[in-house]
Amino acid sequence: MEILYIALLTLIAATIGTITGFGTSTLMIPVLLLFFPPVEALFLVAIIHWFGNVWRVALFPAGIHWRLVLLFGATGLATSIWGASISLGANELLLLRLLGAFLASYALFLMFWSTFKVPAGNLSALSGGALSGFFAGLFGIGGAIRSMFLTAFDLPKAVYIATGGAIGLLVDSTRIITYLTGGTTLPKELGYGLLLFIPISFMGAQIAKRMVDKIPQNKFRVVVAVFLLAIGLKLIVLP
Repeated sequence: MEILYIALLTLIAATIGTITGFGTSTLMIPVLLLFFPPVEALFLVAIIHWFGNVWRVALFPAGIHWRLVLLFGATGLATSIWGASISLGANELLLLRLLGAFLASYALFLMFWSTFKVPAGNLSALSGGALSGFFAGLFGIGGAIRSMFLTAFDLPKAVYIATGGAIGLLVDSTRIITYLTGGTTLPKELGYGLLLFIPISFMGAQIAKRMVDKIPQNKFRVVVAVFLLAIGLKLIVLP
């Protein structure tokens, strides 16, 4: 039954994450951390998220903005390794509370400063890559920050999704390698569960492709913000 719950969560997260640009991890990580050890949850979602980025690139072939991929990736690769290395050696309770504070802060930002715009430019792309890479490695959540910086470049929706997917592929690859070399493994049942989770993430991306031009992003962002705030506060007050 646990596998079926994760499969349903994967479908919802892949659909909403693709439409909003948050990424699958932003929705999956907070929930899974309530039931699994932090590094185990990060590793599981990193694998699902890697495939999710493959689907984004494949399903939105309108063109990848390679200059932005290189700029975001230039700093994101290094900082994702740094963040993942920190998470491997961190105290679990401290890591959960830090993630809770991060989620709550980001949720409040979405609620009250949603009109904030990052200026477009090379410095913004390099900074966005560094920040999103670090938080992806440390907390497994980098897509939300990457989205904030990537939207500054006013890309067509399909190009935006494909470009974000290409950047995510680079970052996820480096942090998965870091987790593996750090000795992280998955329980056998979750390993087998990937055979279900991965194709379901593809289904979510397919659903998102059909909905992406029909549903305003801000509708989802408000709901996601409330969800992240609730989970963030819960993680902060863990005993």
